[in-house]
Amino acid sequence: MMYKWSAFSIVLILLLTACSGKSSLDVEVTKEPVFTKEKASAIEIEVHENNKPVTGLTITADFTMVEMDHGKVEVDLAEIADGKYAGTAQFPMAGKWEAVFSLGDDLEKVVELNVKKTEGVASIDGEWITQEDVEFYRFINHLHIEMARETDRQKYADTKLEEAMNYWDTQEEMSTNQNALVAQIIRLRAMAMLGEEKGHDATKAEINSELEKVRSEYENSAVAQQLIREYGEEKFWNYQEAQYEKIVLTQKVQADVIELVKKDAPQASEQEIQFTAEKKYEELLVSQVDSLEIVLL
Repeated sequence: MMYKWSAFSIVLILLLTACSGKSSLDVEVTKEPVFTKEKASAIEIEVHENNKPVTGLTITADFTMVEMDHGKVEVDLAEIADGKYAGTAQFPMAGKWEAVFSLGDDLEKVVELNVKKTEGVASIDGEWITQEDVEFYRFINHLHIEMARETDRQKYADTKLEEAMNYWDTQEEMSTNQNALVAQIIRLRAMAMLGEEKGHDATKAEINSELEKVRSEYENSAVAQQLIREYGEEKFWNYQEAQYEKIVLTQKVQADVIELVKKDAPQASEQEIQFTAEKKYEELLVSQVDSLEIVLL
């Protein structure tokens, strides 16, 4: 399902001229369709005349493949804002497609589009979240849960141990949900982007410092070492390095929020500061996500 249009879209400016010569329209394709197996894709255009949005049009688009015969894909475009029209359709394959846009009053334009295969399960401001990214998050969640089980097996016995294992069974089930994993990735990337927008960066020394902390934690866990070996140590630490670059950036955003809270309430206790900062951070996260171009497939 598509929630927002992605920023990586190629923008095409097309000039439409009426057969009578009385009217000309500028059509900007702001969202090209993509191919995702057995899923609908979206297309969005903007229509202007003399730099002003044109409203109230009835627009259809017919797609046919340029070099192969896969029939016709028909799309009705509905107006979603002044001069902006959007629709969805399911494409049978990626490749070069010819689109015929009909805007009424004999206005028609033929344009060739490259319907690309999607590179992931979602995108955030044009940066793809791949299935491999999702699998890494699934592995990290599993790794931490197994480490927690390992700790609880040393602490508890009998009924308490059984209760603890049941709890981690529930957490394991929740942590493998695809949508929840994608949401985790979006959350981290969104706040890392905000950190960069605020002028922060993550130095190599800062990233390595954080990696050493987590490396030490894993080295003290037999189950963690075994799982990382099975996953592939080089692959694991390459992913972790990329992750901690974003984590360092989010930590700096969190530090900014805490400083603002302290400035606004200098007499507040540490507990009050922490509670307020967490609340403001979540509000900031929601605002940041809303400002980004996110596509969920």
